[in-house]
Amino acid sequence: MLNYKDFKTFEALYKEHFVFFSLVSFNIVKDKDAAKDIVQDFFTYLWEKEETLNFTISFKAYGTKAIKNLSLQYLEKNKTISLQTKKIALQKSEEQIIFENNEENKKPKIQTLVEKIPQARREIFISHVVEGLSYAEIAEDQNISINTVKTQMKRAYASLRESQNNAALNFILYFIWLIK
Repeated sequence: MLNYKDFKTFEALYKEHFVFFSLVSFNIVKDKDAAKDIVQDFFTYLWEKEETLNFTISFKAYGTKAIKNLSLQYLEKNKTISLQTKKIALQKSEEQIIFENNEENKKPKIQTLVEKIPQARREIFISHVVEGLSYAEIAEDQNISINTVKTQMKRAYASLRESQNNAALNFILYFIWLIK
């Protein structure tokens, strides 16, 4: 058994086998830098575990087998990472498409529901909900009483409830809340 902790012996093994091991790894991973890193990792491992290693075959045969295994592990690890990255990207794009489709489908419904409200009531509703005016400001702008504004708002919400189920109303209210 060679004493790999002897720096000169270790350095000689490194210089003698580095290029060959790098080629072995490159044939598997098809990445020059990754192949060099794998060989470096192998020699680092060899340096750290020298006392526990006992070869029954030549160093070149042992190293070749180890490099092949490390290269395959590298590919498997990167394949898993790559698949996870692709899966996450696909999931995000699917979620975006679903969100956009839902938004596109709901916007016309909201407009349709609001358009069903009578004109005067709709103006009061839009002034309060979209423009954010208070009941007092609406009453002053339209020269009507605050109680009329309150009544028209109640009727607008009741009209929306009648026109569509509560889910649509909840969405409208949520949409309004987002705007404010």
